[in-house]
Amino acid sequence: MTLHPQVAALIEGMAGSPGPHELPLGEARAFLDAGDALAGEREDVVEVTDREIPGPHGPIAIRVYRPSDDTALPIAVFLHGGGFTMGSLDSHDRVCRALANRSGCLVVAVDYRLAPEHRFPIGIDDSYSATAWIAEHAADLGGDPERIAIGGDSGGGTFGAVVCLLARDRGAPKIRFQYLLNPGGLDFDYSRPSCADNADGCFLTMDAVRWIEGQYFTDPAQKDDPRAALNLAPDLSGLPPAVVLTAEHDPVRDQGLEYVRRLREAGVPVQHTDYPGMIHGFVNFKGAIDDGERGLDELADAIRVGLADSA
Repeated sequence: MTLHPQVAALIEGMAGSPGPHELPLGEARAFLDAGDALAGEREDVVEVTDREIPGPHGPIAIRVYRPSDDTALPIAVFLHGGGFTMGSLDSHDRVCRALANRSGCLVVAVDYRLAPEHRFPIGIDDSYSATAWIAEHAADLGGDPERIAIGGDSGGGTFGAVVCLLARDRGAPKIRFQYLLNPGGLDFDYSRPSCADNADGCFLTMDAVRWIEGQYFTDPAQKDDPRAALNLAPDLSGLPPAVVLTAEHDPVRDQGLEYVRRLREAGVPVQHTDYPGMIHGFVNFKGAIDDGERGLDELADAIRVGLADSA
């Protein structure tokens, strides 16, 4: 398969732009934040609220998107992408607004700390702590503590899956569903075919993947920790049902396929779609790519069904 024509046109329009790993980190972060515009229209929601909540390494910023005035809404915790080093509440604002409207969920975006200032496992600590706080304070937010999903884009989706594992092992919080878009960092096995086939991929290359690894870890041995490489976890049974979207032209595609395989092997229900002709993070480009809209609809529909009623 070749690149979808809309993807090829998007790439051609950005020809010559340096990759984020080729820029000073501050510029790369600003570049990713500005990329929110590629998600198309900034949809209106009933209310958007920014606040800080306590965390193990200091306050954590969250942004709450309310799609309706209903109370006890299902909750979708959203963790942004950006290779554990970039991304913010602003980089995925349009996606979060659209996800809230299409899923009917109270979407709560979490601004976890970034590497290299805060290396593994601090971002995971923030993500778990924020999710536990959201569950404990769900009623105050207007949400239902019995109907919580977690996930996100790229490394954020992976963080969401890791939070599910930690919640299972620690007995809380209760998470009903997980949603992953192009999960990256599920392991560091670069011998898989997608790493070679898409090494010079669009918007994410293997050079960028290796750069991210260098920013994220303080010790190579950390890559064997299941919190860093969830595909190495010995047992994935008991995790919540999942929807996983992967893309044909994504160097980390096969990591996502392995996670899907492991979940199914463990008896966890999984809805998986591999989008032909697509690239890493394609839903974030839904303003220019029709399959980005379709992917977001698939995520939203799966979340809505996964949180359809209280357990």
